[in-house]
Amino acid sequence: MTQSIRPAGAAKANGGAATIESVADILDRELQSVIVDWLARVEQEPDLKSIPLNFEERTGHLPHLLHDVIKRLRLDAGTKAPISKAAAEHGDLRRKQGYTVAMAVEESRLLQVTIFSTLQKNVENLASDKLLPDVVTIADEVDAQLKEQMLCFMAADAAKLAKGK
Repeated sequence: MTQSIRPAGAAKANGGAATIESVADILDRELQSVIVDWLARVEQEPDLKSIPLNFEERTGHLPHLLHDVIKRLRLDAGTKAPISKAAAEHGDLRRKQGYTVAMAVEESRLLQVTIFSTLQKNVENLASDKLLPDVVTIADEVDAQLKEQMLCFMAADAAKLAKGK
């Protein structure tokens, strides 16, 4: 959903109207920059950097997780959100790559920070009446994804322990 408006004092320097977009539209448009910004944050974390992964191994899950966030933002109010299959697969993958639970939680936290920073960079284009409900939805979805990741992570660990007995 985009619309052009010209709020008093908020027009761009060129005198044009500001384009108001939904949070979902902004995240969809900024998908690649969210991934690059997230990776830059991850690379500042010694624990996460201690697992040597290439770009695809480190970021390959993000388009899927972000598309799940975007889909969730576009659901009608009151619609039950589907469980993220991508999140479950990501949890299992990170366990196989040697991540700890704390590392997976940190990655998830950095994703939320990156998403919110992206929204802040685009604040002049956001429909303010939808911003806070959408932020709540984003936090809920990213946390639900983390829960799925951890359930798969722990199930794989439990299966491994059961085999060892």
